[in-house]
Amino acid sequence: MPDQSLPPMAKRDFETLADFRYQIRKFLRFSEQVTRKAGITPLQYLMLLNIKGYPGRDWATIGEIAERLQAQHHGVVALVSRCEKMGFVERRRSTEDRRRIEVRLLAKGEAYVERLANAHRVQLITLDGRFAVPTAKSFRRD
Repeated sequence: MPDQSLPPMAKRDFETLADFRYQIRKFLRFSEQVTRKAGITPLQYLMLLNIKGYPGRDWATIGEIAERLQAQHHGVVALVSRCEKMGFVERRRSTEDRRRIEVRLLAKGEAYVERLANAHRVQLITLDGRFAVPTAKSFRRD
């Protein structure tokens, strides 16, 4: 629901939102192309990235990966299974909680995510100044 306390959107507001979405789409298109060229799907890359980049540890659970990918649990189970077959990840029972399964990167997964993440970092650097989240100031009518 729109916030009723905000004034109606002006043309500039639409331009700001449209440009932001355009910049996101350009980056996502780049990501799709570079990951497919590397021989994996964009979703496989995102899973590897989110395991490698999970805060505070080197693994993630299926549920945590599902949250990060905004995907259904059963879909992530299938994604992990495909990545296991490709030699990117392994499932390991936690030593702290035997009920928990940890998804960990293997050497091949590490190599892919390192190479692809670096390509994404270079792309983001080239977008410096263009790829910025609009702030509240962007929508003020001063």
